[in-house]
Amino acid sequence: MSKREKLQGLLSKLLIWFAACVAGLVIVLFAEVSELAIHAFFKLESHYWWLPLFLTPITGMLIVWITRKWFPSTSGSGIPQTIAALEENRSDRDIGKLLSLRVAFAKIGLVTSALLGGFSAGREGPSVQVSAAIMYGFKKYLPHAGSIKAKHLVLVGGAAGISAAFNTPLAGIVFAIEELGRRYEEKTNGILITAIVLSGLVSISLQGNYTYFGNLHVSGINRTIIFPIFLCSVICGALGGIFSKILIISSSHSDTFLGRFRQNKPVVWAGFCGLLIAFLGIGSFGAAHGSGYIYTHHLLEDPTTGHWYYAPVKYISTLLTYLSGIPGGIFAPSLSIGAGIGYELNLMLQDPALSTAIFALSMTAFLSAVTQTPLTSFIIVMEMINGHEMVISLMSVALLSSLVARIFSPPIYLTLANRISK
Repeated sequence: MSKREKLQGLLSKLLIWFAACVAGLVIVLFAEVSELAIHAFFKLESHYWWLPLFLTPITGMLIVWITRKWFPSTSGSGIPQTIAALEENRSDRDIGKLLSLRVAFAKIGLVTSALLGGFSAGREGPSVQVSAAIMYGFKKYLPHAGSIKAKHLVLVGGAAGISAAFNTPLAGIVFAIEELGRRYEEKTNGILITAIVLSGLVSISLQGNYTYFGNLHVSGINRTIIFPIFLCSVICGALGGIFSKILIISSSHSDTFLGRFRQNKPVVWAGFCGLLIAFLGIGSFGAAHGSGYIYTHHLLEDPTTGHWYYAPVKYISTLLTYLSGIPGGIFAPSLSIGAGIGYELNLMLQDPALSTAIFALSMTAFLSAVTQTPLTSFIIVMEMINGHEMVISLMSVALLSSLVARIFSPPIYLTLANRISK
C-alpha cells in the first residue's frame, strides 16, 4: 500500500470519527427538544384539561399529511428503514431515499411535533435513523481510495444513535451486532466500536453520566427471584408479542372496514387515533401522553406513585400512536409499559424485598418481547441497575420473554424492513 493510500485510509477513519461526534451531538439536541416538547404539552394540559381533544387530533392529521406528501421515509420508528438500507443489493440511490439529511431533520421535527401534540412515542428508534442518515451524509467527503463502504457508515450510524440516545455505548455495540449488523464484515469492528464510543462520549460530556430512568438499587437477590423471572417472561412475552403482531398487521393492507378507512383516509384516520388518545389521557390523568419517561422515573423512585391503569392505558395509546401513521419510536414507551406491568406484578406478589427487581425484570422482558433484541434490552436496563446480582436474572428474563414473544409474532423490525424492500 502506497503512502497516498495510507493517508487516504487515515483521513477516512478520522472523518468517520468526526461524523460520529456530529451524530452524537445531533442526537443529544434531539433528546433535549423532545423533552422540552413533552414538558410543554403537560404544562398546557395542566392548565387546559380539554386542550388535548383539539391539539392531539389536529397535530396527528397535520403530521401524517406532511409525512405522506413530502417525507414518506420518515414513517414509523426508523429502524426498519435502517435495516433495509443495509441490504446487500441496495444501491446508493436507494439508500439515499431512506437515509438522507433531509429525512433526518424532518424526522426530528415530526417526532418532536408528535410529542408536543401528546402522542405516545419515543425518540430512541428515530435516533437510529437520524444518526445513520447523518453518518451516510458524510459518504461524499470520503477519499475514493478509502476502504469504508456506504453500508458500513449506515451500520455505525445506527449503532451510534442507540448509544447516544440511551447514553449506553455498550448497548449501541450490541444493537449493531444483534439487529442491524446481521451481514456486517469483520473489518468494520474497530471503526464501529470507536465511532460508537465517540458518540457516547459526546452524549456523556453534554448530558453527564446519567442513566435513562435513574438508578435502581437492587440487593439480596437469591433463589426467590426464579418465580418472578418466569412470571415476567410469560406475561411480558405474551403481551409484547401481541403488541408486535398488531404493529406488523397494521403495516399491511387490510380488507376490513377500518383497514379500508385507514388506507383511503389516512389524515382523517390519524385525527381519529389522536382523539382516542386524548380521551385516554383525560381519563387517566395524562398517562396516555408522552414517551412515558416522566411517569416511569417517578414510579421507580417511589412505587407508591403507581396506578393500576397505567400499563393498559400506555399499551393502548402507544398502539394508537403507531397505527395513526405518525413517525415515532417504541423503545421508551415499551420500557414504560414494562414498568407499569411491574407495578401490577408487585401488587400481586406482595414481596417488598423484590419490588425493585420486579420493575427491572418487567422492563427488560417487555422491551425484549416487543423488539426481540434480548441482548440489547437487557444491557439497556442493566445500565440502570446498581447491583451486579441482577445480571443473570436480566439475561434470563430477556431471552425467555423473547422466546415467548416469537409464539405470537415474528421479529418486528426485520419483518417491516423486508416489507420496505419489496
